[in-house]
Amino acid sequence: MATDYGHGYGHRGGSGFGGAGADGWRHRLPAPLRAPFEARSWREFGYVMLGLPLGILMFTFAVTMVSLGAGLLITFLGVPVLAAALAGCLGSLERARARGLLGVEVAEPEPLRTRKHGAMAWMGAVLKSGASWRHLLYAVVQFPWSVFSFVVALNFWAYGWALLTYPLWFWVFPMYGGQDGLQLYGDDTHSIYLDNPFEITVTALVGLLFTMATPWIVRALTTVDRLMVRGLLGPSRLATRVVELESDRGVVVDTAAADLRRIERDLHDGAQARLVSLAMDLGLAKEKLAEDPEAAARMVDEAHGEVKTALQELRDLARGIHPAVLTDRGLDAALSAVASRCTVPVQVEVDLAARPAPAIEGIAYFTVSELLQNISKHSRATRASVDVWRVENRLMIQVCDNGVGGAGVSGGSGLAGLAERLDAVDGILVVDSPVAGPTRVTAELPWRG
Repeated sequence: MATDYGHGYGHRGGSGFGGAGADGWRHRLPAPLRAPFEARSWREFGYVMLGLPLGILMFTFAVTMVSLGAGLLITFLGVPVLAAALAGCLGSLERARARGLLGVEVAEPEPLRTRKHGAMAWMGAVLKSGASWRHLLYAVVQFPWSVFSFVVALNFWAYGWALLTYPLWFWVFPMYGGQDGLQLYGDDTHSIYLDNPFEITVTALVGLLFTMATPWIVRALTTVDRLMVRGLLGPSRLATRVVELESDRGVVVDTAAADLRRIERDLHDGAQARLVSLAMDLGLAKEKLAEDPEAAARMVDEAHGEVKTALQELRDLARGIHPAVLTDRGLDAALSAVASRCTVPVQVEVDLAARPAPAIEGIAYFTVSELLQNISKHSRATRASVDVWRVENRLMIQVCDNGVGGAGVSGGSGLAGLAERLDAVDGILVVDSPVAGPTRVTAELPWRG
């Protein structure tokens, strides 16, 4: 199995808020000073500002149509009105807005499932769809939240920038408006103005604090929006799980087909070819038995060696399918046998009070076997270790070596294929392999004892 030893991890690029020069000076600023000028902050502020008019539109449509449909349910007209109310909620628009302004990637919800064609079948599917009712709930819940977030964000933003730029306002008002500064209080007898250098400085500093705090307040507000969009406008957990299981089933089928092709190829190119050659040699020896007994004896002796080689290849092939030692004695003995064939010294420690399900045990065995093959072929390590233990209902495997590192689960690598196999049974593969090593690969499998 080929891996990416010797190739380091890829790194993500910059923040995406401008060119390299802009990022350079911005990243030298502290985060509170940098946040008001980042594109992300302005996108989030724009999302909040757009949320109120869209919230009014969706809430008005949802409440009006649902009320009208509920009132008309006594007649047949209520059913299509309710279906139109559920179908008309702007879920796709909200997902696009969250994707463009918040960077939230939300998958489309599960499609409508209709057994028949026609308007009645469509209305029935809409009324039975959980996604449609979640969209309606989003339209109702998003409106009061959009009012709150709009008011908070706009006030913090307006007051922050107004107070921060008050020195400019103070210069404009007395010169062009005849004012004494910003009036804090006034009645018929007296008034209070911010009109001296100390008060102007304090006002600007308060505005600076408001301006620096506004992006983080808006970010906290949009965090709630992210949760609502993911929870109400995306696919349900059941639908997501069905998609995952369908993908895992495809991986299992592909893996089984690849294993069958490998076994067929090994039999055809290895043991089968040797057995064909052995049959031909024995046939020639049989013909020479009466004429040249010594030559026939030599040919039989050579055929005997071929039989031994063919038996060894069949034994290795059987071990590759499912080793007998794993069935008879469990993971401890089987992994010790695999470690003995590794080109570097391997310390094996298996701490299991019981045995997992045979399928999980087999996956664990082949996972360790392939990782040790990688160490032998690519790591240039001088020692390695294998640890297996159980944590609650999970089987944990950790394979470490002191080699050159740089392994990764990038697309097309052997570790990527191994990660897909583990994912097919709800397993996880984590690779920690910095350049120059060491490498630590941790696999987690369900116990299913």
